[in-house]
Amino acid sequence: MNTVNANPSHVEIVVYQHADEAAFLWSQRSHFIAAPHITLRQLARHDDRIAAHIDGLRIADEAGRKICQAQLITEDPGAMFTAMVMAAENRDEKRIAELFALAESIPAMQRGLTAAFGWVSSQFLQGTVKELLTSRSPFRCRVGLASCVMHQVALGQAHDAVLRSADSMLRARALRAIGELGQRDLMTRCEQHLNDADIACCFGAAWSGVLLGDRAAALDVLKSMVLIDGPFKDHALQLTLKAVSINEGHRILKALAANPKNKRTLVKGAGIVGDPFYLPWLIKQMEIPELARLAGESFSLVTGLDLSYLGLDRKNAGDVTSGPNDDPNDTDVSMDEDENLPWPHQDNIQAWWNANQHRFQNGTRYFMGEPINAECCKKTLRRGFQRQRIAAALHLSLLAPGTPLFATSAPAWRQQRWLAKMG
Repeated sequence: MNTVNANPSHVEIVVYQHADEAAFLWSQRSHFIAAPHITLRQLARHDDRIAAHIDGLRIADEAGRKICQAQLITEDPGAMFTAMVMAAENRDEKRIAELFALAESIPAMQRGLTAAFGWVSSQFLQGTVKELLTSRSPFRCRVGLASCVMHQVALGQAHDAVLRSADSMLRARALRAIGELGQRDLMTRCEQHLNDADIACCFGAAWSGVLLGDRAAALDVLKSMVLIDGPFKDHALQLTLKAVSINEGHRILKALAANPKNKRTLVKGAGIVGDPFYLPWLIKQMEIPELARLAGESFSLVTGLDLSYLGLDRKNAGDVTSGPNDDPNDTDVSMDEDENLPWPHQDNIQAWWNANQHRFQNGTRYFMGEPINAECCKKTLRRGFQRQRIAAALHLSLLAPGTPLFATSAPAWRQQRWLAKMG
């Protein structure tokens, strides 16, 4: 691997800055795509900044490629993202192979490599993705599947071979891709894996089956995952409560309420079910600092209110500690799920509800202030925050099984192009 020049020129310093900034901004983006406070417009501005730095590296030509290579010594997934974007756009097969080998040896870098294949335009991937899907490397096949999803390209004949793989991570990714791409012609493959011994494969099969219209066996599998603690509980919750009837949603929430550990799940689930019946209860949960922001988000998901914009928020509660801290003995380094959510002002929200509750009918599923419908979902995809957009994408696919799941993590300019085609 190349070493960094000990006495860089002014030009090299600028190129290094392009490489550093591109990697850093991509790392930020990996958090933004599931953030509760980022809109598509904001994501587009951020993506433009990444693209500008990559343009700088592209203009630098060989110097840009060498500096990208030198940055890989950090083992940062953002550095891998930048290096692979450069290699893919140059169709440098040797360099692509080297980067794959590096990522396979350092799993922490794999996210960046996979994201690069979603970032570059499809014109640079012609032939490459087909080779990935037929590779003997499970990781390369997973990257090929992710590329198809991020570019909304239907899976070809290679899919059957992938589902027969002994690698459970690859099978699970392939099963999820079926639902993401809306391929109802492959529903039987999902049915065959509903009892897979690997839980990730079982989840992927059930998740895709429900998206594609299976409201029987696949939905039963997902419901069972909601009611037990496991790695897919939250993902199963998000889809199950959108797919079941409101009455069934009530029964699921009632079952969850039997376990006091499910308090956050209940607050989240009330917003997903979308029945205004839960809104007074959500306002009550705003008294509890550990639940207040999540309750506000669920309230907004049903009513469509932007609490900050409407002045229905307040200052931080002050004494709530969450997410990573400075305690060296605390091994929990996970990000705070509620970070960047507004603190709801309970009294003001109660006053709003008193004045507006007549607009909402108990027993009807609401999403972003309207009874659930496709146009509301499309509007949310254009104007909503990322978490709301993720929910809207799932609703759209459930409303019309076989509709590809809108990729809310794709480059913003590609999303904007898809939205323009929707009309």
